[in-house]
Amino acid sequence: MYEVTLGDTPEGVRLSWRVKEDREQWRKLREGSYMLRTNLKADTAEQLWSQYMQLTEAEAAFRALKSQLSIRLLFHQLEPRVKAHVMVAFLGYALWVTLKHLLKRRPPIVPKETSSGVDNAVPLSPMKALALLSTLQSADIILPTTDGRELRLRRVTEPNPEQKSLLHQLRLSLPERFELNRKRSVDSAIA
Repeated sequence: MYEVTLGDTPEGVRLSWRVKEDREQWRKLREGSYMLRTNLKADTAEQLWSQYMQLTEAEAAFRALKSQLSIRLLFHQLEPRVKAHVMVAFLGYALWVTLKHLLKRRPPIVPKETSSGVDNAVPLSPMKALALLSTLQSADIILPTTDGRELRLRRVTEPNPEQKSLLHQLRLSLPERFELNRKRSVDSAIA
């Protein structure tokens, strides 16, 4: 675009420049364009663009791992632990992407009996969907019996109308109760 020179003058060293006239047409054509410089090899511009989009998707994946999924840095020193950490991070990201696609694929559906007046026209992001579902909990109800034993019932909290709408959209249903794992140790430190 410019020819830049640095030269000695009676006033001292001066920087001067001028517009390259032969580049005027190129300058007009590049306005509003997105320019990429790469060392990737591709046969066509479409292939190169596809490779670039894969790169941006990979960068978005690492951003999601660090921010939305809060996957911590890797400080393991033993190879099996490093592999396990990478596998957990990969599975978390795979679930994240799956949830993102499930939220985009189907238009939100509000069941007639749970209409809450909430604008559901725009699909939720995975972050917002998880935040919405994060208040769902399970609790154990412990009932003592007359013979000294305890009866444990694990129940799930009732979802609010927005949560019901999201679960319906994802075609998920919450169980009324969970089965307790009878084989696990009573002492949670041992289990």
